[in-house]
Amino acid sequence: MAAEQRRGRKIAMSTEELNAFLGEERMCHVATIGANGRPHNTPLWFVWDTEALWLNSIVKSQRWTDIMRNPDVSVVVDGGQDYGELRGAELLGRLEQVGEVPRTATPDPQLETPELLFARKYGGTSTFQPDGRHAWLRLAPEKIVSWDFRKMGL
Repeated sequence: MAAEQRRGRKIAMSTEELNAFLGEERMCHVATIGANGRPHNTPLWFVWDTEALWLNSIVKSQRWTDIMRNPDVSVVVDGGQDYGELRGAELLGRLEQVGEVPRTATPDPQLETPELLFARKYGGTSTFQPDGRHAWLRLAPEKIVSWDFRKMGL
């Protein structure tokens, strides 16, 4: 279970609002730490199952290399255009690799839910098609900080 947000509680999203927001947004930004100690931030598609954020990452990427070296990450999902409609969430924790690397079509019960969510969200179908270049990462956040500026009544 994620730690409770201490600051900005007046504009924090409720659990229901957060689940809806993470269910509808399509892009996140994953911040990893490189071998040189510097941050590396990349955009990525994701799905949220109300308990964990699932990332389907190319395994021959700097992001994957960074995560295998140090799984501590910060993931930001945000939306809105004007100041008064900005909203988002930062999820902090450690990523874990789930399933085979790279992912093939071999059935894997622990990936049924994220693959169905991913297929529906990005493909408009109920069938996930592995491409042999990606693998799954799961983030069960240790802390979530959220904001919804629409609650400020601007």
